[in-house]
Amino acid sequence: MHMLMCIDMSALERRLHLLLDQDRHDRLVAEAERTGRSVNAVIRAAIDEHFDEQRDQVRRAAAARLLLASAAAPGSEPAETWEQMLAAQDADLQDSLRP
Repeated sequence: MHMLMCIDMSALERRLHLLLDQDRHDRLVAEAERTGRSVNAVIRAAIDEHFDEQRDQVRRAAAARLLLASAAAPGSEPAETWEQMLAAQDADLQDSLRP
């Protein structure tokens, strides 16, 4: 299933000339074809993902709350098991990779 994203081209006002090696270019093209997006859209999404500070701050705050909650009651079990935390992290990663 391919999703089409609409981008207001008038909002794009800066041009970037980028040189890539063949392997990186091939990976970008493959991701663009796999997701039905342009190579430019894949690059913009990667930039957004890398620099999404608000998302990172929210994740750090949630991790801190989990650690504090686990440490608050001596001898108590953590709120989540290791497997549950890994599954939640994997789900977050999959969500962030969707177009």
